[in-house]
Amino acid sequence: MKTFLFVGVLVTFAIVNANGNLQCKLLPAQIPKEWITMVSPCTRKMKNQIAEEIQVAITYMAMGAHFSRDMINRPGFAKMFFEAASEERQHAIKLIEYLLMRGELLNDLRPVIENVPKPLNLTWTNGQEALNDALNLEARVTKHIIGVIKDCEEPKDQPVNDYHLVDYLSGEFLEEQYKGQRDLAGKASTLGKMMKNHGALGEFLFDKKLLNGEL
Repeated sequence: MKTFLFVGVLVTFAIVNANGNLQCKLLPAQIPKEWITMVSPCTRKMKNQIAEEIQVAITYMAMGAHFSRDMINRPGFAKMFFEAASEERQHAIKLIEYLLMRGELLNDLRPVIENVPKPLNLTWTNGQEALNDALNLEARVTKHIIGVIKDCEEPKDQPVNDYHLVDYLSGEFLEEQYKGQRDLAGKASTLGKMMKNHGALGEFLFDKKLLNGEL
């Protein structure tokens, strides 16, 4: 009896699409929308930030792949940049989860993902150039996050200030961004001095320290 009931439910919600294939689709439930309070400029900026984080992650992956090449063979740089890619990807996931919590991703995420640009670069002359690019990437992400905060704290033509999102971005993201920028600036400075004094050997030694977690 239970089996027939289950099959009956499936048949009830099965529909035929344009190609004649059966698809299972439940009718949407009627849920109040008063709990969804993010204003449109803020939501739009958050979705743009997701795309930004994904693009930076892809660029870091390109950096990791570049320094993993046999003709370059800098495993320390590769490890650092692959880890940075994972971190940026996790940031994008956090932003997606936040929008889901606030009810702002009622439709699928394809428009956000499909609009992600390609990596900002694919090759680098040396580790110094890559570190400088990484620092510029982080500064760019920080600037975008601050832009989201401004639009959410004082939205134009809207009476609502999204204090929760402002607090979330300030505490969860900005401090990490500033610490990351300082770390990259320090690494770039150290590598620059080593290469100035020892040339390619300086970069080789720096890479070994990165690989061993000494920097």
